[in-house]
Amino acid sequence: MTKKEDTKEPSTRQPGITNTKNVHYVNNEKFLEELVLHKEKVQYAKLNGLDKPVVSNYLGECFLKIATHLSYKANFINYTYRDDMISDGIENCLIAAEKFDPLKSSNPFAYYTQIIYFAFIRRIQKEKKQQDTKYKMIQNMDLDQFINQSEGNEEYVTYIIDMMKKQMDTFNTDKK
Repeated sequence: MTKKEDTKEPSTRQPGITNTKNVHYVNNEKFLEELVLHKEKVQYAKLNGLDKPVVSNYLGECFLKIATHLSYKANFINYTYRDDMISDGIENCLIAAEKFDPLKSSNPFAYYTQIIYFAFIRRIQKEKKQQDTKYKMIQNMDLDQFINQSEGNEEYVTYIIDMMKKQMDTFNTDKK
């Protein structure tokens, strides 16, 4: 046998499935082809005064896969609003679908990963701002008025006050 056989080591990611290590969840070449095709459709629609075309299912799947896999990184995995982060990333990709320039780069995966990354960062900042506002509102709340308004529900008032104290304690330890 003079021809050398191409031996690829099977991946250990999913038992029972024989994947090769060089198989990625987004095929960059096909992704690039679909983006070029979409960009041509957008330009044709602009020239002819038509509505903007919808992205293909493949492009949508790529955006979803990139956003989902990026959300599994250690710096994003533990947020309770991770689904919102993914949605924001996909939305930003759809907005920028025709902005990718294949003349400048042939790596759309990296381009859209950056878009999604910064969408995640913006969502985290928004959520932290909302959380700060909520805690400031709780701190400034007049508890005496709250207690007087809810006479007859002492158990409920006690529960709410205990819950607020716990929240404030966790908020103060997060700030340190």
